[in-house]
Amino acid sequence: MAIKKILIVDDSPTERHFLGELLTKNGFQIMTLESGEEAVLKTKELMPDLILMDVVMPGMNGFQATRTISREEATKHIPIIMCTSKNQETDMVWAKRQGAVEYVVKPVDSQELLNKIANL
Repeated sequence: MAIKKILIVDDSPTERHFLGELLTKNGFQIMTLESGEEAVLKTKELMPDLILMDVVMPGMNGFQATRTISREEATKHIPIIMCTSKNQETDMVWAKRQGAVEYVVKPVDSQELLNKIANL
């Protein structure tokens, strides 16, 4: 599946801007949301090809949002890459158990992220 539309879910305006610039410069169409709740509510409407999901956010965290989106019939086909400062092996394992297909640690290495997207 060719990745064209990417949804960035992060409560940090700085991270949304950084990731948005990087992805736009590389030919992707981006959409941004600020919370896990928004992601769960709007993913069906937006139908992105990929979601970049932060973990630590107020309210519903990225693990919870990933679990909900990846188990919902209409959205379970959408790959989710966790994009977070949580760099422990247990976090990475937990993310995969919630439905994430990949895991990138902040600060994001641009080339690593682009490679992971290309390999989906």
